[in-house]
Amino acid sequence: MGVSEKVAYLKGLIEGLKIDEDSDYGKVFKAIVDVLDEVALEIEDLTDEVMEVGDGLDVLSDDLADVEELVYDDEDEFDEDDDEPVYMTTCPDCEEEIYFDETYLEDGTVVCPNCGATLEFDVADIDAGEDDE
Repeated sequence: MGVSEKVAYLKGLIEGLKIDEDSDYGKVFKAIVDVLDEVALEIEDLTDEVMEVGDGLDVLSDDLADVEELVYDDEDEFDEDDDEPVYMTTCPDCEEEIYFDETYLEDGTVVCPNCGATLEFDVADIDAGEDDE
């Protein structure tokens, strides 16, 4: 039983008491039932609006998932047929992994795509690390 049905039931109970609406008690009961009736209508309206917002949010979420698939699907996967080596480091600021190729080694810097921090490195350090392996 919803709020509107409960208010209607209360109206019926009060009418069954046969209280004179012109008496003090009758005026109070009538005012209470009127307020409850308005509250029930407002609750129904808000429930309908929340359902509409939820439906719209579902549509937006689906659209965003489609966009994410288009944008990030190709970016996150490296071409395995590519003969160029891919390097990885961890950004000291945001601690996210950064992947880059040899073109960035020539510059000696990589800009973190997550936080924008510039990471500088020496190619000799990278070569020494490869020799240790």
